[in-house]
Amino acid sequence: MARAAVRYVCQGCGSVAPRWAGQCGDCGQWNTIQQEAASTVTPFSAKQSLAGGGARVAMAGLDDDVAIPARTSTGIAELDRALGGGLVAASAVLIGGDPGIGKSTLLLQAAGRMALAGQRIAYVTGEEASDQVRLRARRLGLAKAPVQLAAATSVRDILTTLSSGPPPALVIIDSIQTMHSDTLEGAPGTVSQVRAAAQELIRYAKTSGAAVVLVGHVTKDGQIAGPRVLEHMVDTVLYFEGERSHQYRILRAVKNRFGGTDEIGVFAMGQDGLTEVANPSSLFLTDRDAPVVGTVVFPALEGTRPVLCEIQALVVRLASGATPRRAVVGWDSGRLAMILAVLEARCGLSFSACEVYLNVAGGLRVQDPAADLAVAVALISALTDRVVAADTIAFGEIALSGEVRAVGHAGLRLKEAAKLGFGHALAPANTNGGGVRIQGFRTLNGLVDFMGVAGD
Repeated sequence: MARAAVRYVCQGCGSVAPRWAGQCGDCGQWNTIQQEAASTVTPFSAKQSLAGGGARVAMAGLDDDVAIPARTSTGIAELDRALGGGLVAASAVLIGGDPGIGKSTLLLQAAGRMALAGQRIAYVTGEEASDQVRLRARRLGLAKAPVQLAAATSVRDILTTLSSGPPPALVIIDSIQTMHSDTLEGAPGTVSQVRAAAQELIRYAKTSGAAVVLVGHVTKDGQIAGPRVLEHMVDTVLYFEGERSHQYRILRAVKNRFGGTDEIGVFAMGQDGLTEVANPSSLFLTDRDAPVVGTVVFPALEGTRPVLCEIQALVVRLASGATPRRAVVGWDSGRLAMILAVLEARCGLSFSACEVYLNVAGGLRVQDPAADLAVAVALISALTDRVVAADTIAFGEIALSGEVRAVGHAGLRLKEAAKLGFGHALAPANTNGGGVRIQGFRTLNGLVDFMGVAGD
């Protein structure tokens, strides 16, 4: 017999609790548990499940012929790069980012260019009025683009409208947190509403062949708001990153069923919208005509793209008894502590009485472990006031033993450095690359000796 069920769902992580509580036991957030409307649930019966009643599922072999999915260009090369080559028909893409970072601007530019190329595009906004979108399109020079625009929040109305004609090549939903499904009770943005609305829109994409792009809000931690299952439901997840105080923006792919992950597209925000950056290294390198103490260039690898950035270090000696500070911007603070410990334990350099500040110029966030050697070079330079030549790059991973280990794609890093005029590289031993003179190191002690530093 059916029974009424009452659920209490955390709006932060989506976990279900049997009763209301002030704090979620799974994610630890306060005042996020809300009661969802009662639904009809039939108790599960294993005997009924095994007895039949379902449809037979077609099985196929792994060696069956499969056509490679065709891709449609968005007209923006950097967006195509992050997507793995362009939009795939019948796919679902989720793009998240901080408020005001440029998500709607980027998608409106892509929609306008595709529409001008003859594609049928539908743009549905749930946060703005249609006139606001038209004003943005006018500012971007896309007022004449034949984009089909609508302001709606009902998923049923949206799907009825889209199904009344030929399916568009691209459907943009801005944003998924504003969509409302009348199959469930509850306010838009709740876990159940986001899940249900996304499921219906993704089902439309799979059945109609249209590519659907969902815009997602993010929490203060930078994660897309709503249930975590939302990122599992879609085919591609993109994060739009950057500081609003800086002009550059990075579109990073963290999941892609049709391409590689960690691929990036780089943009610069201007008065006329987002423009593509053909040479991202130019954004993160300062004028390097003269060498500066405590700085070195690191060739980071973002997906398959090498990006040269500047690592800056500042070491300040303190009076006896003062507590030293460690501050990091753009890198992992725990990894900085490890590099400092290895320099002290294996090389005899003392940082215990010094404040250490580390910064990645331009606001870039570096997660590549190959930055270890560049950080060590910058720290040694700042500690000893010895400059590193302006045409020098450094990369390599450092082990706790002080060993300098090889890293992947060294050839790509060296090729990008040579293209930008760098002629010298500090790298792990046995690193090969044309066009750049390489100084290889097996241990950090070799680096210390090369820089002419004597340990304590």
